[in-house]
Amino acid sequence: MHTPLVARVRPGHKIAVILICVLLIIGCATTRTAVESSLDGPWYQTTQPTARYKGVVQLSTYVTMRDGVQIALDYYLPQNLAPGEKLPTILDQTRYWRNIDLRWPLSSLLTLYEEIVPIIESGYAFVRVDARGSGASFGTRPCPWSADEIRDGAQIIDWIIAQPWSDGVVGAAGGSYEGTAAEFLATNRHPALKAIMPMYSLFDAYTDIAFPGGIHLSWFTEIWQQGNHALDNNRPQEAIWWAPLATRGVASVMFDRNRDLLRRAVAGHAANYQVHNEAKTITFRDDVSPGGVHLDSFSPHTFIDDLRAADIPIYSYSGWFDGGYPHAAIKRFRTLRTRGAKLILGPWDHGGNDHMRPFAKPIKARFDHLAEAKRFFDRYLKGVDTGIDREPPVAYYTMVADQWHQAQTWPPAEAKYATFYAAENHALARSVPADATGADEYRVDPTAGTGDRARWNSLALDLAVYYPDRAKADRKLLVYDSPPLDEDTEVTGHPLVTLYVDSTATDGQFFAYLEDVDEQGRVNYVTEGMLRALHRRLSAETPPYVSPTPYHTYLKKDAQPLTPGETAELVFDLLPVSYLFKKGHRIRLALAGADADHFQVLPGDAPTWRVRRSERFATRLELPIMKR
Repeated sequence: MHTPLVARVRPGHKIAVILICVLLIIGCATTRTAVESSLDGPWYQTTQPTARYKGVVQLSTYVTMRDGVQIALDYYLPQNLAPGEKLPTILDQTRYWRNIDLRWPLSSLLTLYEEIVPIIESGYAFVRVDARGSGASFGTRPCPWSADEIRDGAQIIDWIIAQPWSDGVVGAAGGSYEGTAAEFLATNRHPALKAIMPMYSLFDAYTDIAFPGGIHLSWFTEIWQQGNHALDNNRPQEAIWWAPLATRGVASVMFDRNRDLLRRAVAGHAANYQVHNEAKTITFRDDVSPGGVHLDSFSPHTFIDDLRAADIPIYSYSGWFDGGYPHAAIKRFRTLRTRGAKLILGPWDHGGNDHMRPFAKPIKARFDHLAEAKRFFDRYLKGVDTGIDREPPVAYYTMVADQWHQAQTWPPAEAKYATFYAAENHALARSVPADATGADEYRVDPTAGTGDRARWNSLALDLAVYYPDRAKADRKLLVYDSPPLDEDTEVTGHPLVTLYVDSTATDGQFFAYLEDVDEQGRVNYVTEGMLRALHRRLSAETPPYVSPTPYHTYLKKDAQPLTPGETAELVFDLLPVSYLFKKGHRIRLALAGADADHFQVLPGDAPTWRVRRSERFATRLELPIMKR
């Protein structure tokens, strides 16, 4: 369950929260308050929120929208707020239940809002909303972030600023779905909304989550549909049979004591869309599903003009292992350089719970997300001089070096591309091959995959991302290795791959993995990219957003099937990263024709490729090298 600034609690800390996360399938894309400063950069403020108040009051109600639909919300205030005292508000809109009705004794043991207490006690009101057609709210969901749901956000702000405790200033934050809801809230251009913090969230719905590289991320859409169905029908037993022993499901609003309103609201959710069923009918960006779903209609990048016109600070927040969302955060930041815009990219998975480590299992995240969020909102909601607006706008973490860096731009201007060419004997060479006919034959293994703890799994399950030694997995792939490096080599930015391939098929899925091979032959995953051959045509048109990588439209008019036996050029980027390859290690490019663990495998027999590595058809890897 995705929360805005803070975790409810990391699973494993309390058995009740384990239950909650399992029940909801969606997992807890959360943030943390505990901090160990050893890996924090000198720019980072580790001060905890200063308590001005003691205790929190939780209330709930329905707010009626323009079309009569009632939206459920909880609001939290400092317990000893003086009469007439007014506070800024942080708004979070979720489709994963704003609150949970726990049975006794869990209800007496666990306070679900406990980790938002520090920010409320420091002088904020906090409002959490069940989005239209979810939780205890009425209405239906024709798609995520529908036009009506977005308009609801503006009316919720109207309700907030009309309350006696509101000072008329609102900010919005959230992780994953809620981060996108915060971004869409800004498209209303409500004058009371002063800043947003979209965390771990998409910018282009097609490429960032549903179809990375034009390939259906079917594992995600299927499990997301299952989880949403259980939530929307208030049937946690669909996730685990004994769930009703611990919870009655979503919490009703406080005056709905007999849950009559809740039952009526839930009955209306039966008409909600089914995301996986819709996604299975889509190939191109401009396809419309049988249910009338068009991905761009609920993609924030479609509303760039409104977001720019809002002219409010936007803090784009992601981690290197956050599915496809680090690139989403970068595209948002580069496209929407509004005043106060910031970008942070840490060593985290989806939600920032975990700190990923090369050649080792992850550890708990050491970064104080709550304190960073408070710095941002204190500056733009309260006018406090926190210094955040005087810092370089970009902060990023370099893996292996274990260092934070700041920059004025992304990618940093100092990063320069170096080219590595596929060569004979599966080598990555710095010089262009002299061979005029060189090629490597590869029969695609449709069982190849990246395991069940990959970056994509963290989008829907609260499992720390972990790639064990990939030496065995790479036996199914076509690999090219550089010689041992003669010095430490930092890759910071967007690696690029150019493949020249003959295939026996008219289509194909091409996955490229950047890997680190140490002196003992252990193989560490660094990052990946992918492209469906059908979508390989590079666009001559101006992209709809600013991106530092090659742009494919994924439109039907630009479809380009392969011709068996003819050489095709495929150019695509790998997901961004900042990673230090140590002296003596080798850089590996591994190529696959499937990731059966996460992406829909194309029908038909597995094709055979000939990957060309000649002077004319120079398959290559370009790495942005950072000199310090």
